[in-house]
Amino acid sequence: MIETAKRVLQIEADAVLALKSRIDGAFSVAVKMILDCQGKVVVTGMGKSGLICQKIAATMASTGTPTFFLHPAEGIHGDLGMLSKGDVVIAISYSGETEEVSRILPVIKRMGLPLISVSGNPQSTLGIAGDVHLDISVAEEACPLGLAPTASTTATLAMGDALAVALLDERGFKAEDFALFHPGGALGKKLLLRVEDLMHIAQDVPLVPMGTLLREALFEITSKQLGVTGITDAQGNLVGVFTDGDLRRVMEQGLDSLQQPIDAVMSVSPKRILRKNLAAKALRTMEDHSITSLFVFDDQESLIPVGIIHLHDLLKSGVV
Repeated sequence: MIETAKRVLQIEADAVLALKSRIDGAFSVAVKMILDCQGKVVVTGMGKSGLICQKIAATMASTGTPTFFLHPAEGIHGDLGMLSKGDVVIAISYSGETEEVSRILPVIKRMGLPLISVSGNPQSTLGIAGDVHLDISVAEEACPLGLAPTASTTATLAMGDALAVALLDERGFKAEDFALFHPGGALGKKLLLRVEDLMHIAQDVPLVPMGTLLREALFEITSKQLGVTGITDAQGNLVGVFTDGDLRRVMEQGLDSLQQPIDAVMSVSPKRILRKNLAAKALRTMEDHSITSLFVFDDQESLIPVGIIHLHDLLKSGVV
């Protein structure tokens, strides 16, 4: 069993590597056809190729190329109405002779839609019909009977990924763009949630003025339940912070230490974050400095805090 599995992986790996020599002018033409597309990209294929088509369509759609899958059998029974002027069609059939795919080719041609044919035989019906042809032929299938599509579907999938990533790169597609299409996932949260979406504001921000006795500042720390308070000057500028960790160190000096003003024991030059920054950046800053909260500001020049964000807020939101 182990030897069989290794043989399968080797055959499929070889099939994918063989595609490298076929990434040529035809591939560039196919990419340009899609970039110039004024409508949508329609991917069509039957059987196992159809399943690969669905994955290719999903990958392209999530990386900035509006794409959908058209089942060719459903197409000849009315779903060709999905096609419209300005679309580009990618038709996939390893043999290039799949009946259902062949039957929709005249309609594609009659509508004047650019056709990218993907097959293992450039001289097949599909290969000849395409405005450009991408060769996905393989030396052998991983199936010992040479029947079940294995290496050929792997090669097709890899070619689809090559197209999708080349398009992504040409469009200048960024991680933030990707996140817009994945708002529900962990990546979307990391790339979409901003500090201002999670921060505590107004009366929930723990702040005390300079000169406040430490014992009085403790009420602010405990009531706001964030384990920290900021210290402000007469203008409301943040000049320091004091955490429950600082309290433990001060308490080692005895209870009398609670009678001193908090600005005598505060930490100066507190770390800060801007409200428009991504929540993920706040997390990185906390990790880099081994702290659990950050005061939030409107911009780099501002000294007056508008909020505070805590590690627990990031945990609850799913950013972590």
